Amino acid sequence: MQIAKRIFLFLALNILVMTTLSILLAVFHVQPYLTQYGLSIPDLAAFCLIWGMGGAFISLALSRAIAKWSYGVQLIDPDNCSEKERWLVQTVHSLCERAGINTMPEIGIYQSEEANAFATGPTKSRALVAVSSNLFNLMNGEEIEGVLGHEISHVANGDMVTMTLLQGVVNAFVMFASRIIAYAITRGDSKSDRSGMAFYLVSMLLQIVFLILGSILVAFYTRGRECKADDGGAQLAGKNKMIAALEALQRTYPALDVRAQPAAQTMKISCQPTGIWRLFSTHPPLAERIARLRNQLG
Repeated sequence: MQIAKRIFLFLALNILVMTTLSILLAVFHVQPYLTQYGLSIPDLAAFCLIWGMGGAFISLALSRAIAKWSYGVQLIDPDNCSEKERWLVQTVHSLCERAGINTMPEIGIYQSEEANAFATGPTKSRALVAVSSNLFNLMNGEEIEGVLGHEISHVANGDMVTMTLLQGVVNAFVMFASRIIAYAITRGDSKSDRSGMAFYLVSMLLQIVFLILGSILVAFYTRGRECKADDGGAQLAGKNKMIAALEALQRTYPALDVRAQPAAQTMKISCQPTGIWRLFSTHPPLAERIARLRNQLG
């Protein structure tokens, strides 16, 4: 049922994105970039910019709603909650105040056997912090505070917007470069081929290759943001609590949801990449993160 929900959400989101961006292309009078006279660079640039940046920002704008719906996040009502949930709300609010966040994020819990937490949302003032239901069973209060400090640091640093900008730029560049190169490769063919199957086939193949390379670049930058969030968590909750949180994640690794799709790994505070997959990992290995913080203590 959960898989069906995520598939439906994926399809619905893509239909919404394609419809919205098609309307934007019409509003800005962007003409077809492949004409009988050749390749129109201005129209191609506008097309790639709108599709590359537009898709990323639509996903960002809907990120909080998507996370709540796909993960089944139940928001906590501070006026009607358990003692455990009240502690969670108070801890998040305290960390936000230390981080200088004036508008408190929404706070919720989703059902999962793993030890996990994530923060998402389009802006600092419209953020969501969610924790897995089993987090309370797998970690103590100080460890959870370290986890929450890490997530609040993401919000304070504006990482959601930063990563959206980077992904949008990568998307636009991939689309632009793949079509420029495809045109150069197929321009010697007949006009009908150039404006038809040959051009689009080559451009799609190049786009796949460039997207893979772009994913490595985005993942590399994301790993740096994770280290910065560890530093922020150490400042907000305390270095010892942040280290304890990461050590607890190491202990609870068997409880991680290994069935999660790779795209969902960005929602997790940790993951365990191996081999070549480390290039695509959004998080550095836990052992490296722990050693890095311990060196800062020394």
